[in-house]
Amino acid sequence: MGRIWARADLPDGKEERKNLVTRAMERGIEDILVREDDQDLTSLGRIVLHFRSGDIVTSPDGILRMVDVDSPETMKAVMESAGKESFVVSTKDWKVIPLENMVAAFQGSGSKLVAEADGLEEATLFLQTLEKGADAVLLRPEHWDAEEISSLLNEDDSLGLSTVKVTGVRKVGMADRVCVDTCSIMYPGEGMLIGSQSACLLLVQSESEESGYVASRPFRVNAGAVHAYAMTPGGKTRYLSEIRSGDEVLIVGRDGGSRRSVVGRCKTESRPMLLLELEHEGSRFTAVVQNAETVRLVSPEGSLSVAHLKEGDEVLAKVDRGGRHFGMSVDETISET
Repeated sequence: MGRIWARADLPDGKEERKNLVTRAMERGIEDILVREDDQDLTSLGRIVLHFRSGDIVTSPDGILRMVDVDSPETMKAVMESAGKESFVVSTKDWKVIPLENMVAAFQGSGSKLVAEADGLEEATLFLQTLEKGADAVLLRPEHWDAEEISSLLNEDDSLGLSTVKVTGVRKVGMADRVCVDTCSIMYPGEGMLIGSQSACLLLVQSESEESGYVASRPFRVNAGAVHAYAMTPGGKTRYLSEIRSGDEVLIVGRDGGSRRSVVGRCKTESRPMLLLELEHEGSRFTAVVQNAETVRLVSPEGSLSVAHLKEGDEVLAKVDRGGRHFGMSVDETISET
């Protein structure tokens, strides 16, 4: 289920509804609510259509019931149905507390909760309520502003970055390293989170800065050795060796803000490498990166080329506790050295 549903079921004219579906697709919205007799709109592209017949929505995720939550009694009835039914809920006068109550009731129930929102600000609130939020938000066409909807579709959790200290840099010979070429333009201070231990992922900047030797490639992150972890959407990690064209990766900025991007290609080549030794609050970590001036780590003030890193330099990283099991964070003691 996508985070955003576009409401394209309201106009009486079939051609109007068809135009709305096309417009939603152009905005990047793949989940679209249409009428039951709009089955032929599947020919417009690879999209997910949710078909409404009265107050019943037939979806690939199951059957949902559309309900106007207009009283405490209606809210209570919806909450008591968690685990039995899924809902698309709306009201003319949303209050945070009723939505919090419903989100809490539906967490872990197996039922879905989609909330109709009146604009981007409200949609963001609904998706963040009680951290988990509603499973999706439903937006009318007047709220499909290109820039705003793009930011909401691509937005991931804000990540808390920490400063880690470089304690050593040494050459380790030739190894296989991976360049990740995304389908997005990145800017200085943006890159990917990479590391040899999932508990410490360095912010490796894209090749967005000019060099006297090569042109900038702001779509590329010279990420590191094939064994390294890379942060992906949803707080998961994958090995660099596993990432392929069409996969999603997470682009992260100096401020911890993140967005999703699609991988255009990955290049794996044998190159001379460096082992970076790092320290944070008494814990020690490592990362293996290519020995090249164009590989840069992000610092609180700017960026530092790995070719000039020295003991005592400070760079940004995502530092976690616990460990990973098949890329998912788990609360157990795991030591990676």
